[in-house]
Amino acid sequence: MIDCIFCKISSHEIPSNIVFENENFLAFLDIRPLNPGHTLVIPRKHYRWVWDVPIPGLYFEVVTRIAKALQKVMKTEWIACEIAGMGVHHAHIHLIPRFPNDGHGEFPIQTNVKSISADKMKTIAESIRRGLN
Repeated sequence: MIDCIFCKISSHEIPSNIVFENENFLAFLDIRPLNPGHTLVIPRKHYRWVWDVPIPGLYFEVVTRIAKALQKVMKTEWIACEIAGMGVHHAHIHLIPRFPNDGHGEFPIQTNVKSISADKMKTIAESIRRGLN
């Protein structure tokens, strides 16, 4: 899809902090993170909704693998998973590490965006990539 920012990220037209990629899926840090390590997992091919992805089992295997790496790297058991389908009209799943006193209630508050430097985002992405190996 021409105007889809996630398609542009998937094709590397727009830079991002990629933590995982294979022929079908891409995972990268959210540029408006609700917490450090906030990761988006998308299919490389454009689908509007998560349930339109023709290989959902493989999709969720990737999501699970990344969530477990986030638990280890970010030193937390609590990874919130959000499938909203709003904002960007490209199937995506948010994985949000949660921490005590992180400024969110039971559910992540969408306006509670953390300010994380570009260098720190790069370091976090590198740590998650290492955690996946």
